[in-house]
Amino acid sequence: MSQRVDAPVDIKVRLAALWASTMFCYIYCDYFELYVPGKLDGMLRGQMGPLGAVSQGILVGTSLLMAVPSLMIALSVLLPARLNRPVNIAVGGFYAFLLALIAFTSAWYFYSLFAGIEALLAALVVRLAWTWPAHRTSPA
Repeated sequence: MSQRVDAPVDIKVRLAALWASTMFCYIYCDYFELYVPGKLDGMLRGQMGPLGAVSQGILVGTSLLMAVPSLMIALSVLLPARLNRPVNIAVGGFYAFLLALIAFTSAWYFYSLFAGIEALLAALVVRLAWTWPAHRTSPA
């Protein structure tokens, strides 16, 4: 019987996979949130949870909050390493902190669970980017 060997996966692909997993958690959490009693009624009244009445500013802000991790999937693959590493550390750190706050303050367990998973995924992004191997060039 032959043994299976793991093929090396590029760090950029691993970062993109972590961001994609984070986005899937966001989407499923938001979908499940629609089942929270009163959520749809509030949406129909133009209310956005603790943010209050829906406005252009709130929708732009929440759109940016969701667009950045979505873009990080592509940026993690497309950016050069010298820019990719600090961007993933900064963005991943911000989202890990934000999601950890949400995980500890939500009244709904499913929301805390998803936020905790999302915070862990963002922290893994930071760790992976932080430990990005450096290839030294030999002096000519």
